[in-house]
Amino acid sequence: MSLVPATCLLLLMSSSEVVFAQNTDSTTNETVEKTEAVKKVKPVKNTFESIWLIDNQTVMVPIKKSFEMDIMHRFGTLKKGYEDFYGFFSPSNIRLGFSYVPINNLLVGVSITKANMTWEGFGKYSILKQTKGKYPVSVSYYSNISVDTRKKDNFIYWSDRVMFFNQLLIARKITDKLSVQIAPSVSHQNVVNGYYKTSGSLADSTYKAVVKGEMKHDHFAIDIALRYKIKSAMSLMFNYDQPLTKHPANNPNPNLSLGIEFTTSSHAFQLFFTNYYYMTPQRNNLFNKNNPIDIKGFNDITFHHENFLIGFNITRLWNY
Repeated sequence: MSLVPATCLLLLMSSSEVVFAQNTDSTTNETVEKTEAVKKVKPVKNTFESIWLIDNQTVMVPIKKSFEMDIMHRFGTLKKGYEDFYGFFSPSNIRLGFSYVPINNLLVGVSITKANMTWEGFGKYSILKQTKGKYPVSVSYYSNISVDTRKKDNFIYWSDRVMFFNQLLIARKITDKLSVQIAPSVSHQNVVNGYYKTSGSLADSTYKAVVKGEMKHDHFAIDIALRYKIKSAMSLMFNYDQPLTKHPANNPNPNLSLGIEFTTSSHAFQLFFTNYYYMTPQRNNLFNKNNPIDIKGFNDITFHHENFLIGFNITRLWNY
């Protein structure tokens, strides 16, 4: 073989090895990238379909730049039966709410409720999102300040109008159909009615009168909520609120709610029975007078159907 053909043959073999090596490296890089993409696990979606589940907030915060309008309605209780058509024609309570998500995981909003003409400012922040192998639950924090805007004759000081509410929302999507949430909360009222507690005797100058509050300023409670999907756009809902704080007087009753939810990508409609009439959470937790159930023993359970009322929530969501 002459020198020139031999040299050409060597160059051809060298270039083939280079091309083969480059193809192998490219294939390896693509395989690594695909493996990394498969390993990246995203948070679960749609633990709940709405920021509301009957009378309580859920752990959900919509995506950034979402705007939502809420219309919530509570009819009267069933006590009078046909006389006021099972509460439909009795005085009702209505709430209009608006919320926006300015940054990821943060919702802020404002609302007005007919009862006591109560304005609310509220916020909710998503702390954790349920993620396989990382976070077993989703956690959000909800805070609310409400102002009673009735005439000043109802108050001594302006601060008497104000009430606060704070709640930690802990939820888990157990299956594609079942989601559960537990939410401890604390409500604070700036003013409570008082009474005189006396001791001693006027005869020997040991008489004392001390002002005591009928209720405590802080009230602790816990909420349990469940949602079970029976169809892709239909779910059953359950909600129970248990007061924990014992007051000297006027202890509030628990809340028991059952309902059904219909959803689309931008709407949610919830129809339910509940015994909460107010739609401001701190007022519901502190002043609920409708007793839903008496449990005196395992075989002695009484449901007070007359203390329930029909309610509905409508939400409309826009993404910008």
